[in-house]
Amino acid sequence: MKLNYESLKNNNSWKEKGYFVPSFDRDKMIEETKANPEWVHFGAGNIFRAFQANLSQRMLEQGLTDKGLTVVEGFDYEIIEKMYRPHDDLSILVTLKADGNVEKSVIESIAESCILDSNNEKEFARLKDIFSADSLKLATFTITEKGYSLVNGAGETLPTVAADFVNGPERPQSYIGKVSALLYARYLAGKKKIAMVSTDNCSHNGDKLFAAVSSFAKAWTENGKADGGFLSYIEDESLVSFPWSMIDKITPRPDESVNEILKNDGVEELEPVVTSMKTWVAPFVNAEESEYLVIEDKFPNGRPALEKVGVIFTDKETVDKVERMKVCTCLNPLHTALAVYGCILGFTKISDEMKDETLVKLVKTIGYVEGLPVVTDPGVIKPQEFIDTVVNVRIPNVFMPDTPQRIACDTSQKLPIRFGETIKAYAASDKLDVQDLKLIPLVFAGWLRYLMGIDDNGNSFDPSPDPLLEKAQAFVKDIKLGETDEAKVKAMVLPLLKDATIFGVDLEKVGLADRVVSYFVELIAGNGAVRKTLEKYVG
Repeated sequence: MKLNYESLKNNNSWKEKGYFVPSFDRDKMIEETKANPEWVHFGAGNIFRAFQANLSQRMLEQGLTDKGLTVVEGFDYEIIEKMYRPHDDLSILVTLKADGNVEKSVIESIAESCILDSNNEKEFARLKDIFSADSLKLATFTITEKGYSLVNGAGETLPTVAADFVNGPERPQSYIGKVSALLYARYLAGKKKIAMVSTDNCSHNGDKLFAAVSSFAKAWTENGKADGGFLSYIEDESLVSFPWSMIDKITPRPDESVNEILKNDGVEELEPVVTSMKTWVAPFVNAEESEYLVIEDKFPNGRPALEKVGVIFTDKETVDKVERMKVCTCLNPLHTALAVYGCILGFTKISDEMKDETLVKLVKTIGYVEGLPVVTDPGVIKPQEFIDTVVNVRIPNVFMPDTPQRIACDTSQKLPIRFGETIKAYAASDKLDVQDLKLIPLVFAGWLRYLMGIDDNGNSFDPSPDPLLEKAQAFVKDIKLGETDEAKVKAMVLPLLKDATIFGVDLEKVGLADRVVSYFVELIAGNGAVRKTLEKYVG
């Protein structure tokens, strides 16, 4: 059993081994899609293969469309060259269900894989052809929040972006520069309509994509590198829209245990590829069964019938409410709490943490007691039901190989949204009191303890990558386990606790700094102090 089109057509073992193999005519789908493309997706990673490609497949299988999608990779071209094309653009989706069942599907909805390389004339010309097609309705993105940024950490314009601003759309080198050049091709083809839909996991993602693209349109029109009407085209929502969306589906790195399942089935050539850019990619992706995609319904050229396969279309305000519900209360804060304490307590699986009564009570209290009172019900998804699924089904799923170490990445960037917004809501309320927040400050104290890079047994560990890791660690580097002088500790960490860019608020101004310091001093009392402190305050 090899993952290629010939094997799927002629080897019945796939179905005999329990794999879902689509019944639609793939040859015809590829022909229709290439001739009249409707949906292009930028970002060929795991979330795309587990979610967007599967949505497309379900529409094809239900007869809702006769076209698949085109996937485009613009960061790491080897993903296409060494994984997609050798497998005829096929992949295996392994859905790991909380009840222990494993669902295996062959994903056949990708009609074409393309490389976003302006230096490759053939590849770039093909993409310009696609973007010039009347039939093209939408381009979706999963390129991470960093993909939309045109500046570095110091706020300086990236060199490739600066060069692209000057040189124009002919052969741009930056990611968004190349995307903007494709939109310029669509403009030149007759100001054709399209929806540019970010489905990256970041707030107001449509605005981030618009800001990036419009910066190129503005620069190019101002310096005469593009027709004067290009900026107006990008800014006209009736022609080019940038809807907001909220996406939620956990797709961890492909796991060795899943590899073994497939290998035992007789699937060959499962070896992962590690590209020269250090991307780790396998012929399969493993994911949880839960998934949510809520999109602002703003599609100038129409759209596929994605609402028939579970996508929720609504207005911008509702998307914003759903995003805040998830990011600020019902999922992301719980994940961060488990990540911070999981690393300190030596856990290597999030699901194992949900077997720990104290940690379960920690996240339930943060979610239900401290967070839920400030959540606005978006209507399309009930907050109570969402958090019930998170706590009872999603995070405890023992078959999901997600780790606290992965989730702990970039924690400094996550704290202001995941907890700061709740604190702000308490501070602004005439019915709620910030002093009633007991366990959110305990997470902050836990993060200070995590920054020390010493686990609860006194052994050192490496904190996960974070752009502000070195800066934040500087505030705790001289603090030792066993330190009891609370005033001394406060003097050392207070400048960090006052940093609203990290916590969302100045913790001293809102009256929570002393509580965080007090917790922190208890957490550093010695070996075992983290467990003891958690049990004391969580119960």
